[in-house]
Amino acid sequence: MAEAQLQQFLEKVRQLNAFVALSESQPALRDALRACDQHHEVVALAAQHGFDIGRRWGDSQAAPAQPKERPSDQINLFSSLCPAAGEERVDRLIEGPGWRLERIHSCLASSPEGFWYDQTETEWVLVLRGSAQLRFEDEQHSRDLCVGDSLLIAPHRRHRVVTTDPDPGTLWLALFCSADA
Repeated sequence: MAEAQLQQFLEKVRQLNAFVALSESQPALRDALRACDQHHEVVALAAQHGFDIGRRWGDSQAAPAQPKERPSDQINLFSSLCPAAGEERVDRLIEGPGWRLERIHSCLASSPEGFWYDQTETEWVLVLRGSAQLRFEDEQHSRDLCVGDSLLIAPHRRHRVVTTDPDPGTLWLALFCSADA
């Protein structure tokens, strides 16, 4: 671990410990924390009390840089401007007969009420940055996904996005394959 990452880690632990101590001394804050369902709600509550606990490994304190001009055959998967809250952007990276690879960047996005994806393709997704909750129609509870989590979704397995992170959003890599690929 580089020294800068170590210092970032230690600062996050310090802020988490201070936030926990404050919540133990203030019953109203503890109740508000207990009412949080999602990671970004805890991060926002901590920020209201002056704590920065939301930065992830490798995230800098500075605003994300604008994507650099690159040759058309070279991209950086993490170089993507966050879409507006409630939106997502899909970039097709590469495709072949019966398959395609996409980068999906979502920000506080969710499927419309009552809407379920019902795809004819197999979909494999990987969370590159952020977190999300997905719900399958045949399961009682939502699934929490975070950085590094992947999921294989069979054709016609109905599912929906419950929520994704606020800015800088959730960044996905999605591979779609048809049955004849």
